[in-house]
Amino acid sequence: QVQLVESGGGLVQNGDSLRLSCAASGRTFSENAMGWFRQAPGKEREFVASISWTGGSTYYADSVKGRFTISRDNAKNTVYLQMNSLKPEDTAVYYCAARAYGGLISVNEYEYYYWGQGTQVTVSS
Repeated sequence: QVQLVESGGGLVQNGDSLRLSCAASGRTFSENAMGWFRQAPGKEREFVASISWTGGSTYYADSVKGRFTISRDNAKNTVYLQMNSLKPEDTAVYYCAARAYGGLISVNEYEYYYWGQGTQVTVSS
């Protein structure tokens, strides 16, 4: 059974940092692009960041560019999201996702087949 398990969420203050982790099990994703999405209350899920299978290519939503960094450790089958300078508008449930096929980055959630259960990030003002 393939599982993606996010961790690292929590309640922080405006300007603080958090690092989310997403550990995969059941199969290796070393040849697959992975990404992070988020969903705030009352809003649709939105793209945050994506990373290619090698880690050599990354792409970010404009809203997080320069503050968030996505990375991966294929030996650990894990992807990370370092979030700095957090703002209240970053408050959301953050989801990790993996493409079933394809190592190239994508902003389209429909190109991701595997999803984690989500981790809550709350940024107080």
